[in-house]
Amino acid sequence: MKRGANVALTREIPGLTGLALGVSWNAGSERALDDNLVFAAILCGPDGRARSDRDFVFFNQIASPEMSVQQLEKALGGDNEQLEVDLPSVPPEIDRIVVVLYVNEGPAQRRTLGQLRACVVRVLNRDDNKELVRSEELAKAFHTETAVALGEIYRNGNDWKFKVLGQGYSKGIAGIAADYGIPL
Repeated sequence: MKRGANVALTREIPGLTGLALGVSWNAGSERALDDNLVFAAILCGPDGRARSDRDFVFFNQIASPEMSVQQLEKALGGDNEQLEVDLPSVPPEIDRIVVVLYVNEGPAQRRTLGQLRACVVRVLNRDDNKELVRSEELAKAFHTETAVALGEIYRNGNDWKFKVLGQGYSKGIAGIAADYGIPL
């Protein structure tokens, strides 16, 4: 799927209750970049912002408070990282779940997503691991970005949809935090 495209997940698959969101990347010989990429999720309310820092799921906070979004310990199917979403458990005040990838500061300073050879986000049916959505190759559009909003699952009436975003940020996690209201 191209950037900006969306698909109706629960309308197309009635009874769909769980998803795995995965990202795969290829950093080539850039070991510092490869080791310092972080895949995370932000649970957002109707205003498009996180309610608090507890709505940011990443390596230091591996699940949302109600456990509707969790990092998987081991990614399956060729993804580097995966998150699991239990759709019925998502609180009604959460309108969207945005998945992001960013360069963790420290040893990876001066690294950018523009150094990636490949970057793809996928959506899988949690019950059978069947791939439902695969984004287009996103890495070719990266240059000086150090973070990217890859895609989002969002409510549309009683249904859930997924949209490929591919929105890059040159200010890393600070840029994402500013846009989505995550206190750092």
